[in-house]
Amino acid sequence: MPHDHPDHFHHEGMSPSGHPYRQDNDTPLTYWQRMEIAVRELLVEKGVTTPAEIAAQIDLMDSRSPINGAAVVARAWTDPGFKARLLANAGDAAREMGFDIGPLHLVAVENTDEVHNLIVCTLCSCYPRNLLGLPPDWYKTRAYRSRAVREPRKVLEEFGLTLPEKTTVRVHDSTADMRYIVLPAQPPGSEGMSAAELAALVTRDSMIGTGLPRHPE
Repeated sequence: MPHDHPDHFHHEGMSPSGHPYRQDNDTPLTYWQRMEIAVRELLVEKGVTTPAEIAAQIDLMDSRSPINGAAVVARAWTDPGFKARLLANAGDAAREMGFDIGPLHLVAVENTDEVHNLIVCTLCSCYPRNLLGLPPDWYKTRAYRSRAVREPRKVLEEFGLTLPEKTTVRVHDSTADMRYIVLPAQPPGSEGMSAAELAALVTRDSMIGTGLPRHPE
């Protein structure tokens, strides 16, 4: 069994009340959609959960986005003490900022002039969703999952990122209980900017390692 929840179990195709609806009446429900409906209705019938609790969880999932991770990165750029805590224990540092990542072991890896970090999940799509939201479609593809390990420099070049030969590329493989977030290098010219201004420079891809932060205008 894959070590992360299949994307079929996501809340797409569900109304704000937590009840499923069919966006296209000509399209039959998939196996996973039928399974989700059956399991959810059984849990409600047995009193394990309620429609309101399901709707609240959906709202929580919708609130997760790369903005959370960008706030963590910006804090690390402006607060050396927090940066040290982030690199020592990223989970505790994220919780310090009010982001509940659950029981997962979160690891922050820092990009420098000497080292560039790239994140992948070779088995499925394990990803720090509480900080980055849903993974992009390309992150889940077989091509990225295999090639990021075999030929990371070529993959980065296809993302438009060509690194100096002197820079070592380290690939980190996420697992069911360990996720990674990249702490990108702060872009030149952004010194003295506020944490909110810096957060606007942090891209989702820069926290995966397939991109860099934006440069200040």
